[in-house]
Amino acid sequence: MTPLLAVVPDAVPGAVHRLTREFPSVPPRTVARVVRTSRSDLSGVPAGAVPELLERLARQRLLDRAG
Repeated sequence: MTPLLAVVPDAVPGAVHRLTREFPSVPPRTVARVVRTSRSDLSGVPAGAVPELLERLARQRLLDRAG
């Protein structure tokens, strides 16, 4: 049986790509940093839930930064 982590792709690059387009006024390096930090904060979350939760958390943090 294949471990779930091998089946679930890394969600970080896709989230960075989508959020960079959604927040054009935020520098791409900042978006990437927020996404990576959010991914780290979700380290205990089941792998299958990470992509959606990662993007939601990073989006909210970017919105909070914008004030």
